[in-house]
Amino acid sequence: MIAKTIITKTQAADLKVKLFRGLSDHSRMSILNALRSRRLTVNEIVEVTGLSQSNVSNHLGCLRCCDLVVRQQQGRFVYYQLSDERIVKLLDLADELLADVALGVSQCNSYD
Repeated sequence: MIAKTIITKTQAADLKVKLFRGLSDHSRMSILNALRSRRLTVNEIVEVTGLSQSNVSNHLGCLRCCDLVVRQQQGRFVYYQLSDERIVKLLDLADELLADVALGVSQCNSYD
C-alpha cells in the first residue's frame, strides 16, 4: 500500500486550483464529457467532440499526465477512459449546480 503524502492546507488549495484550471479548458472538458459514459478511441473522441485529431491527442496527454484519464491497449486499438468514477460525479455535480446558477455564471464578467 502506498502511503499518502501529507500536504498543508495551502498545498491542498493550490492543487484544487490547478485541477480546476485543467478542467477549465474547453477541449479537455469536451473530452471528459465524451468519456463520461464509455471508453473511446482517439478517432471516436474526434467524432464525438469535433476536435482535430492532434488537438485530442495533445489534450489526452495532459489528462493522462494528471491521472484524470487512463489508456488501455486492446489489440491494435488504444482506448481511453476516465481514471476514476468520481470524475463523472464531479461533472454531474457541476451540471446540477449550473442548473441553479447558470444565469449568474453567464453574466459574470470576472472570468472573461
